[in-house]
Amino acid sequence: MAADKGKVTIWHNPRCGNSRGALQLLRERGIEPEVVDYLANPPDRATLLEVATASGVGLRGLVRDKEAVFAELGLGGADDATLLDAMLAHPILINRPVVITARGTRLCRPPEKVLELLD
Repeated sequence: MAADKGKVTIWHNPRCGNSRGALQLLRERGIEPEVVDYLANPPDRATLLEVATASGVGLRGLVRDKEAVFAELGLGGADDATLLDAMLAHPILINRPVVITARGTRLCRPPEKVLELLD
């Protein structure tokens, strides 16, 4: 899911303060990103793997371990394949916001991490 030059994509959850903050920082800099509601339109397996790798945090870093479903599924000691399957089945487990640009991909927690991706 490499970004086209100049294109910015954010995997966004409007109920998340970090996600709203990253989106606001982009817009304050005159960038109107493609906003992907990843809960309604989750990524496919290949895209999720690509983003986890490109972000530098891997699947373990991209999973929301504070979600109730994480504990319910017993994912604490899960391997990457199990985490991937769980994230695809339960997109709420995907951490946010993820911002994808031509300069790189980042999990923007805190939101100011988005500034690392801007010229």
